[in-house]
Amino acid sequence: MKQRAALVLTAMVFAVMAAAQTPPAPPKPGPEVKKLGYFAGTWKLEGEMKPGPMGPGGKFTETDHMQWMDGGFFLVSHAEAKLPTGQSKSTAIFGYDANEKAYTYQEYNSMGETIHARGAVAGDTWTWTNEEKMEGKMMKGRYTVKVTSPTSYTFKFEMQPEGAAWATVMEGTATKQTAAAPAKK
Repeated sequence: MKQRAALVLTAMVFAVMAAAQTPPAPPKPGPEVKKLGYFAGTWKLEGEMKPGPMGPGGKFTETDHMQWMDGGFFLVSHAEAKLPTGQSKSTAIFGYDANEKAYTYQEYNSMGETIHARGAVAGDTWTWTNEEKMEGKMMKGRYTVKVTSPTSYTFKFEMQPEGAAWATVMEGTATKQTAAAPAKK
């Protein structure tokens, strides 16, 4: 009987040790995150800025390189733009906050700006919104992307000062130049 109890105890110890040595599988991105995959790749944007709080109006171009961060939870953007006010570079991170059930966007650019926005997608339309202070006043922003094909979309950025109507700041089109590699696991 003592031998049997010792064997059972030994077997239990080995089972616990084996379970402790088998790490859980790493988390996998959910379907919401995978929807961001549409934007992975290199995009060429062209459009027009309207005269207003963002500066003088005029044509602009941008090249946006978007690739998955290792793990596949975040899409990282490195963009270079030629604006009516000069050249600009930015780095942005797109993700999904499962607790808030909202897409997230964080941008840092060479003009010293930081932009934090929340997004949602309905059908073929993505809408990103934020609020920020400009010249001491609260300003709402709305960036809308309408998917027109697997390799193109239109976009519009609007701003709304406190108590005023939405005004278009810029709009244009984007065309995918190349697809991005999938994220490393």
